[in-house]
Amino acid sequence: MLFLLLQLLAVFPGGGNADGLKEPVSFHVIQIASFYNHSWKRNLVSGCLGDLQTHTLDRNSKTIIFLWPWSRGNFSNKEWKELEMLFHIRCIRFLEEMHRYSRELQFEYPFEIQVTGGCELHSGKFSGSFLHLAYQGSDFMSFQNNSWLASPVAGNMAKRLCKVLNQNQHKNDLTHSLLRDTCPRFISGLLAAGKAHLQRQVKPEAWLSRGLSPGPGHLQLVCHVSGFYPKPVWVMWMRDEQEQQGTQRGDILPNADGTWYLRATLEVAAGEAAGLSCRVKHSSLEGQDIVLYWGENELGPRLEMPRGGPQA
Repeated sequence: MLFLLLQLLAVFPGGGNADGLKEPVSFHVIQIASFYNHSWKRNLVSGCLGDLQTHTLDRNSKTIIFLWPWSRGNFSNKEWKELEMLFHIRCIRFLEEMHRYSRELQFEYPFEIQVTGGCELHSGKFSGSFLHLAYQGSDFMSFQNNSWLASPVAGNMAKRLCKVLNQNQHKNDLTHSLLRDTCPRFISGLLAAGKAHLQRQVKPEAWLSRGLSPGPGHLQLVCHVSGFYPKPVWVMWMRDEQEQQGTQRGDILPNADGTWYLRATLEVAAGEAAGLSCRVKHSSLEGQDIVLYWGENELGPRLEMPRGGPQA
C-alpha cells in the first residue's frame, strides 16, 4: 500500500530547512473507509505534504487527482500509472479484506477504518516511516519491521487480523519498499518541483471584532488574522509590552487559496479593554509586526517598525 503522510509547519518561528519547512519533512496518505453494511461503503483518500493537501483519489474513476501543478513531483507518467494501478488494487483489496473478515473479527456495522502512513526526511535524508491502522478511531495495528503488529490495547481482533495479513510476505515486502524507498524519493521530487510555491511569503491581514459576551460587564475581544503563508504565526493580546496570558488561540484553519486563518480571543472586564492591542508576528512581515489597538476605528492593520526605527 502507498500510504504517505506529512507533518509540516507547526510553531512560530521554528527551525526549518532550505524550503522553509519545519524539520522533519514528511508526506502522508490517509485512507478513511466507512462500512455502513455489507453492500454500502465509502472510501476517502488524500495525500498531504505537511499540512498542505497535494493529492486526492477520485471516487468514481479511481484515478489520482493532482491538486497543484507540481504535485507530480519528478515521477514520470509511467511511474504514476504504475503507482495509480498499485494503489487502486491495494485500496480495493483492502476493502474486500475488511468485508471478508468483518464477521470473523466481530466488527459490527457501521464501522470505520482509518489508515495513515508515510515517511519523513530530515536534512534531505530518510529518517523514518510509519503506517498505522485505527478501528473506530482507536489504535488497532501498525506496520513495523516488514510485518503487522497488533496494538497492545486492541485485543484479540487485531492479533487475528495481523496473523492473516502476515501470511502474505510478498505484500508486506511491497509495503516495506513503498514506505522506505518510493516514499522518500517522492518527497524529494515533490519538494524540488514545488519549491517556489512552498517558499512563498504571503503577508497576513488582521482586524478586530467583538465576540459573544462572556457575561455582564465583560467583553470578548477577537483578533482575526487571515491570508498568511507559511503557517507558523504568533498572535497575542498585549497591554503595552506585556503579553496577556488569558489570550486563547483557536486552531489555524486553511483558506481556499492555500493560505491560513487564525483568531485569538481575550475576555476582559469592559472597563479594562482600553489600551489593549493585538500583535501579530509572521515571517512575511520581516520584523514589522502588525499591531491593532482596541477602540481605534482602523480599516486595516497598522505596521509597527522594530525598535530603533527602520533597518538600513
